[in-house]
Amino acid sequence: FAALVRRCASQPPRQAHPDRSLDEPRRIGAMVRQAAVTALAALALLGAFHAAAAQNLPLPPLPYDYNALEPVIDEETMRTHHLAHHKGYTDKLNAALGELREDSQHKHLAKLGVDNLLHRLDQVPSRLRGAIRNNGGGYVNHDLFWKSMRPPTEGNAPQPGSRFTRAIDRDFGSFEAWKATFTASALSVFGSGWAWVVVNDAGELAVVTTPNQDAPDLPPVLGLDVWEHAYYLKYKNRRAEYIEGFYRLIDWDAAEARLASLTDRTEL
Repeated sequence: FAALVRRCASQPPRQAHPDRSLDEPRRIGAMVRQAAVTALAALALLGAFHAAAAQNLPLPPLPYDYNALEPVIDEETMRTHHLAHHKGYTDKLNAALGELREDSQHKHLAKLGVDNLLHRLDQVPSRLRGAIRNNGGGYVNHDLFWKSMRPPTEGNAPQPGSRFTRAIDRDFGSFEAWKATFTASALSVFGSGWAWVVVNDAGELAVVTTPNQDAPDLPPVLGLDVWEHAYYLKYKNRRAEYIEGFYRLIDWDAAEARLASLTDRTEL
């Protein structure tokens, strides 16, 4: 608008014409009004853009540096996994949620939070259901995966007498029995998917798998990504080695905290 005013002011004066001299102020006034309308429309669009951006979910940050999990998981894999794959799921989920907010009959679903929305996929319009299932799952699954790990430790295991240790002993017999069950489950995933430790309705630990980016139906306390993009640069097709290395990375304190939040503290 200011630029237009300056342009009008810089125009050389025109020779007055007997029939047009009175129309010139009106012409300039019309140009100024049109510029004002255009500027207001641009401001409205900019405001709408910022409002939409404010609702977008951020890419969850890693709780450690990209090289912190070496030598088990290399820095290049972590950067690609987080900045390409996880970011891709985040961007596509935001796009799907944006479309959901524009749907007058279903926009309330976008306010539920991703975890709750994934448990109500039957209420999501069919045209958006696949995008939210795949990218919403990819969003929350990876967030928990990053938080399930910490820099590698030899002999890594839950603390003796901890809540997690007592739950493992109760539900699997021993730590080694649990580890064998989890390893077998992670190896059994055909193609791409996840292995999880979840808490079932009885408050017991269970090991389950999900295909692709499906989130588990039961609340997870620990998750392992067995998509090839999680390990192929370092391990190629040697998934078993990658799984064995994961045990050195498990953040048992974080798993303990999640378990405590999901179960009655008097149970164990």
